[in-house]
Amino acid sequence: MRLFKLILFSLGALILLNQYAYAESSNKVRVGDVITIILPGEESLNKTFQVNKQGRIILPEVGPLAIAGKTEKQMVAIITISLKSVMQDLSHLQVFISKRQLIINIQGYVNQPGEYIIADTDSVQLALHAAGGLRPGAQLNRLQLRRGDTITTFNYKAFLDSGDLSKLPTLQSLDTLFIPASAMIGNIEQEFDTAKLAQAGDAADDKNAVKVFGEVHDPGTFSYNEGASIVHVLMRAGGVTRYATVEQIRVISNNAPRTFNLKKYLDSGDEALLPKLYPGSTIFIPKQQEEIKFGANIVYVMGEVAEPGAYEGKKGASFMSILANAGGPTRFAESRQIRVIKSDGKVINFDLSGYTEGTNYQSPPPVESGDAIFVPEKTDMNEKSWLKIAPHRAVRVLGEVEEPGRIEWSDEMSFLDLLAHVGGPTVRADTANIEVVTPDANGRNQVYTFDLDSFMLEGRSESTLPVIRAGATIRVRDLPLDPTDNKSQWVRQTSDSSIYVFGQVNSGGRYRFTNNLHFLDILAAADGPTINADLHNIRITHRNQKYAKVSKLDLALYFETGDESLLPIVKTGDSIYIPEKDRIWIDESNETTIRMLGAVHKPGRYRYNDSMTILDILAKAGGTTNNAYPEKISIINNSRHQGQARTFDLIKFSRTGDYRLLPVLRPGDTVYVPNKDESILANVRLGFKDIFQVLATIALLGAL
Repeated sequence: MRLFKLILFSLGALILLNQYAYAESSNKVRVGDVITIILPGEESLNKTFQVNKQGRIILPEVGPLAIAGKTEKQMVAIITISLKSVMQDLSHLQVFISKRQLIINIQGYVNQPGEYIIADTDSVQLALHAAGGLRPGAQLNRLQLRRGDTITTFNYKAFLDSGDLSKLPTLQSLDTLFIPASAMIGNIEQEFDTAKLAQAGDAADDKNAVKVFGEVHDPGTFSYNEGASIVHVLMRAGGVTRYATVEQIRVISNNAPRTFNLKKYLDSGDEALLPKLYPGSTIFIPKQQEEIKFGANIVYVMGEVAEPGAYEGKKGASFMSILANAGGPTRFAESRQIRVIKSDGKVINFDLSGYTEGTNYQSPPPVESGDAIFVPEKTDMNEKSWLKIAPHRAVRVLGEVEEPGRIEWSDEMSFLDLLAHVGGPTVRADTANIEVVTPDANGRNQVYTFDLDSFMLEGRSESTLPVIRAGATIRVRDLPLDPTDNKSQWVRQTSDSSIYVFGQVNSGGRYRFTNNLHFLDILAAADGPTINADLHNIRITHRNQKYAKVSKLDLALYFETGDESLLPIVKTGDSIYIPEKDRIWIDESNETTIRMLGAVHKPGRYRYNDSMTILDILAKAGGTTNNAYPEKISIINNSRHQGQARTFDLIKFSRTGDYRLLPVLRPGDTVYVPNKDESILANVRLGFKDIFQVLATIALLGAL
């Protein structure tokens, strides 16, 4: 019992001694610690002082004091004794350790190497974080801690995998952390890609690493794991590529080469076929040799598919399943012209796009062993060569379209689809007269003229569109740049699409015309009539009739009344003539004029219409002269059956103003105003004069 008590007393004393020793060691001043001095009235001392790498603090008026390794009581005594030599009253002096810190030097493969001050409780991970973290390519399993002449290597990755802090060393002031670079990054500094490094393997020891190269997705060196099979290593390398020869994999393990058949292993599952791997093993996956595949069940897929080649077919395999097994058509494939070349030489065309859209009801052709499926390349519109489209399946588009050329044709397309495919007509296109030449079922060409303007304006059905077949030619003519340009380009414009304007217009000539245009449209295109134009006698010659027809237009009357019925209907091929007002009198026909004769100032032929009277004609002739005899104006009517003469008393009309006295005039009549010498009184005076002359003569003879 006494012995037991002695043992318990010894253990308690030992525990108290250890606690005292730990308290003494933890209470010592270390490099990096922050010492706070408080002395009222002394501003130069009322601050913090850090223990430098030499273990000293530098006090004003005192200088450096070595305190590292001293206890806090010893430090206070050293500072107090030093200050008494320069100061008298230190009764209120306070000195203590305010912050525990470590000065750590971090070197190697970190983002910001250098010297850092960290808290005394911080771990290696926080120290690395202060240096900006590790750079890509740092070797995590061989970090070094240098303390004086001692170097300690530790596995930082083991801490990251487990989170066990005991795997990390405890840091002290003036320690140096060195982070080495992985041997995989090479000897030349360059831009580092972690993805590529991961693809190159994860081995840190080249001597014991398993090397995998050849037809794998991520060749590289991989760390050796005891018990891992060749399948595990191939999976770490991303697996084999589609070009790999899996029956001839070569393995060098323990300096002994052998061949491994992966396909046989996968078919059988026999693990005895797996070669045993050792540290430093080498695995090579060769590429398939280019050889011709043939056999009783081979089907060939060529052209624009994702994976062309020879495929081993099975009974019942359809066209769709074989095409899907080859990856399907690419985006460059012309899926409307797929060809199945049978083993006997027969060729079957198949429209895959039409079949999927429901417009082609042809079933997919059967595919048998030895057949070949050819998917041609889609025609590039920017391709200059025309040889990629055979003439028997092309349509030619010429003239005023955005992209003229040879276009591949499909019968499910329409004329509008074709026109939209070439970019549509240009602004100078004559869309009212599009020419179409297309072969019929017998191979003979049929010629059409299509009016796209009428089709669009009237909203016609697509059944009225011209029939287009492969081998057709479409030409879109151009319009003149300006009406005056017709003079130099008239041969490019057909007569049946023109109208002619002559006479007193500002720009006469041949003009482009459609039957939808109006008379005023063509007159405006010719820049309108001139100031000398006779608007009352415009003539329109209608040439599109089976017989000769000429219309007369009084355009001045139309402008006065606005009656649209006065305007004639003109069509392509017609001609318009606007005569001159003051033309030579022989150009005026008798049936359209009245002749003014006698005692007027301006005798002559004058144009006459039903709205005029004899007063208008007299006014146009300048009125009667001073020698006129207006009481007996004669009007000779030019009747087809017989001539008639009437008299008009202008003096009586002027006195009464009775318009009923005005005679009726018609074109072709003659108006004669006699002189005063032709009156009855003048004739009586002339008769008396003659009698007096006779009597005077008789009297003279009697006197003789």
